[in-house]
Amino acid sequence: MAGQFKKILLSKLSGSIIFIILGNYYNSILEEYFKQPVFLLVSELADEMQVPVYVVGGFVRDMIMKRPSVDIDIVVVGNGIEFAKNLANRVGHGTKVKIFKNFGTAMLRYKGVKDWQVEIVGARKESYRNHSRKPIVENGTLEDDQNRRDFTINALAVSLQKENFGELVDPFNGLDDIEKKIIRTPLNPDITFSDDPLRMIRAVRFACQLNFTINSDTFSAISRNVERIKIVSKERIIEELNKIILSDKPSYGFNLLDKSGLLKIIFPQLFALKGTEFFNGKGHKDNFNHTLEVFDNVALKSDKLWLRWAALLHDIAKPITKKYVPGIGWTFYAHDFKGAKMTPNIFRKLKLPLNEKMRYVQKLVLLHMRPIVLSESIVTDSAVRRLLFDAGDDIDDLMLLCEADITSKNPQKVKKYLGNFQIVRHKLKEIEEKDRIRNWQPPISGEIIMKTFNLKPCREVGIIKNAIREAILDGKIKNEYNEAYQYMLEQGIGLGLSDDN
Repeated sequence: MAGQFKKILLSKLSGSIIFIILGNYYNSILEEYFKQPVFLLVSELADEMQVPVYVVGGFVRDMIMKRPSVDIDIVVVGNGIEFAKNLANRVGHGTKVKIFKNFGTAMLRYKGVKDWQVEIVGARKESYRNHSRKPIVENGTLEDDQNRRDFTINALAVSLQKENFGELVDPFNGLDDIEKKIIRTPLNPDITFSDDPLRMIRAVRFACQLNFTINSDTFSAISRNVERIKIVSKERIIEELNKIILSDKPSYGFNLLDKSGLLKIIFPQLFALKGTEFFNGKGHKDNFNHTLEVFDNVALKSDKLWLRWAALLHDIAKPITKKYVPGIGWTFYAHDFKGAKMTPNIFRKLKLPLNEKMRYVQKLVLLHMRPIVLSESIVTDSAVRRLLFDAGDDIDDLMLLCEADITSKNPQKVKKYLGNFQIVRHKLKEIEEKDRIRNWQPPISGEIIMKTFNLKPCREVGIIKNAIREAILDGKIKNEYNEAYQYMLEQGIGLGLSDDN
């Protein structure tokens, strides 16, 4: 790690301190990363065009931390777009450059041992207006470019010029902050966060992803500037939030969002889960803490984004369903049903997709109590068939969520529930092998019912079709055509219909 580096002060350039890093650790990194053909091509081109060029930001940070990365950010002290075009010509093989004129950036892909994504930008300085997070951008020096970076660990730059290839420019002691595992802004944090409020959530995201601590002055500045987050688009916020959700221990990030004051603004429904209430000396558990525990339990078993969202929302309706019932205590009746009803609106407000991903989350929120209820009683074939029918291919994710939902501090209770869940899992497998209910469609369609009884679309068709489905789920008839057809005839006769019409 950074503590293994021996740093020797070489010189000062534009107020920035340049260090050369010596030692076996850095040499191995240099060999692994900067001897890749893509960096050598950039270095050759920088010499030919006589412009200073640096690899900067997250790539340098991840390189030092030995984290895998294929996204290379290049800063050219000059015309970045022109450099990108020349680099694409040098690479050849029809390499195309995507140019983003509004941002002064260009992007290309370089396929080598790794499929590198290279983003190139001219060094720039930025200034902000109070009502907007969009900066006024001007050409600048490397120092200007490092000054505009969000955090010290992302302000590191390594020279790719031949004369000082591999030298690290570290004006804000980002290397030390990597070693100490600290998130800190390069300049005044109040100005940094007021200028670009999204950086407040990014601070939480990096702390969560890297398991770092946010510097106390930096965190205090987040708390002072939380209202500024309201000028940031929901799309940008959710991009950062999803990265927190996909981290190894997402609860860490959500606790930081809560303590800073950001959670209440960006996700009020989740914030509403906080706290306990007492009546006649009886209190319920803090549903926010419980949700984060379930969230982490799921994260240990799955990296599926939308399954993690289901964990985050599974008890989202508890605040609106909470009720104290004398003789019973605190209840949250129908919180699964109402939570499922809330899900589309939450997705809409957060600018999450309103497609099959939302419907998947909604389904798991709706069904998350069903396996728990099964585990508390005698597991009947009928109940298992219905669960398989309703969950379909998502049954395994549902079971994972339900097992993660067991957060009791009583080890005997946890052991009992998890043991019962194994019985449910065994029964699910047994019923599926026997009755093929998962993603099942009844063997008798509406068209067959109409043709048999000479009917047009009407209420009776729906009644018969539903009766057949229920009979199969209840185990009255087998899930096969002949028994279902005979049952259809019986139901039709019961409704006064005849197949001789």
